[in-house]
Amino acid sequence: MGYLLEMKKITKKFPGVTALKDIDFQLRPGEVHVLLGENGAGKSTLVKILSGVYEPTEGTIVINGKEYAKLTPKESIENKISIIYQEISLIDELSIGENIYVGKLPTKKLFNMTVVDYKQVEKNTRELLKKVGLNKEPSVLAKELSISEKQQVEIAKALSYNAKVIIMDEPTSSLTIEETKKLFEIIKQLKNEDVGIIYISHKLNEIKEIGDRVTVLKDGTYVGTRDVRDVEIEELVTMMVGRELKSKYMNVGHRQKGTKEVVFKVSNLTRADKRVRNVSFEVYKGEILGFAGLIGSGRTELMNAIFGADKIDSGEIRLFGEQLAIKSPYQAIKKGMALITENRRETGFFPNFEIWKNVSIEPLIKESKLGGIWGLLNRSKERDYAKKQKDLLNIKCSSIDQNITELSGGNQQKVIVGKWLAAESKLIIFDEPTKGIDIGAKSEIYNIMRELSDNGKAVIMVSSELPELLAVCDRIAVFREGELRTILTSDEATEEKILLAATSAK
Repeated sequence: MGYLLEMKKITKKFPGVTALKDIDFQLRPGEVHVLLGENGAGKSTLVKILSGVYEPTEGTIVINGKEYAKLTPKESIENKISIIYQEISLIDELSIGENIYVGKLPTKKLFNMTVVDYKQVEKNTRELLKKVGLNKEPSVLAKELSISEKQQVEIAKALSYNAKVIIMDEPTSSLTIEETKKLFEIIKQLKNEDVGIIYISHKLNEIKEIGDRVTVLKDGTYVGTRDVRDVEIEELVTMMVGRELKSKYMNVGHRQKGTKEVVFKVSNLTRADKRVRNVSFEVYKGEILGFAGLIGSGRTELMNAIFGADKIDSGEIRLFGEQLAIKSPYQAIKKGMALITENRRETGFFPNFEIWKNVSIEPLIKESKLGGIWGLLNRSKERDYAKKQKDLLNIKCSSIDQNITELSGGNQQKVIVGKWLAAESKLIIFDEPTKGIDIGAKSEIYNIMRELSDNGKAVIMVSSELPELLAVCDRIAVFREGELRTILTSDEATEEKILLAATSAK
């Protein structure tokens, strides 16, 4: 069987670092070729070379028998290569249809003038949305969509190019179980049409379900390619990390039972928009309290309200016994609260800042006066904050002067955690903290959370991955339609009980 594309001896060097070295990769028609590796292994660099974002330092790309030393973004599109990035790239002020056809809007002649053919946009968009299972009007603005809905639009956008090669970078990271099933149906349909798919995922269970072959990269080098049916997950993990890793949750543990000292308490909290209603819970000293529920159930909405990002209609919040009246995130930061948001690129860090500036921003805000408009900058002190967190959290970077966008997802997450630790936060809320990061980095994040809890911090974790909630959290609060349905101890909780509480009206 011939190849849709081949990458031969691909090397990519950046100043002071070799991101890829002599990588070989092939994609056949109608196959899902999984690209696997820890954050920083070189997966994103490899696919950016295919999409024309980066030029390879050495090596060649062969597409339909034609050899290229490099691809421009235009040449990549002309060769019917489409990429769905992990980070959402929709324009919020444009409609779904405009986002799908941005840069290639169909036109027609009207009174001898060329105008956009919006009827054609609507017709084509409806067909694409039906294909990806999104029940929305083409005229809906992107800013009105949830993260999972935006992901579905990204997939529809890729399909609009009639691509023969589709690169999917963590496509299920924001999707529900049902939406993931729908995506897999779309993938199977594309395979039947001889479309080749390069699939990047850190959810190892997906590989067996959707993959045909898997290639593993480590530290920018080629480890090996296996047929999915002939390889076990344990072998792939060993190939990824270079050692046997028996459990990504290893050494996390649960707290010692018996302590009931309350460090954070929420009583009868209701949001102004009623998307969260009459919620009460406590976080005990030395525990990690998890929040489970379907996407859209109100978990993130609750955390935003606690942090002052959204208005509260009624209720009471106490942190270490002090009653708080939080009206804004600035007030929350001043009171020692931290929120590690679900979407780190949009709300977690400043992409135009170096690592040291991203780490120092929260302690600077905490030290500021008059609502944040008064305060002094101290470059030496700011850099000291960053150096300390780099060492403490083992942030892998060339230096603290490196731009944060150049880091892997796991290391970006560590920088975000570091800025809140530098601010000496007392309550730390982790909203989907391991989304899009590799198995090794996940283990590090879990251990950071446990250390924070052991050191007396109040720790809350929101996650859509039930296995990690069950392994990491001491108790699990289950949300359904804006209400807290139950709180289960680690001894009581099972996936079945959590799903029943999250989906049942009883």
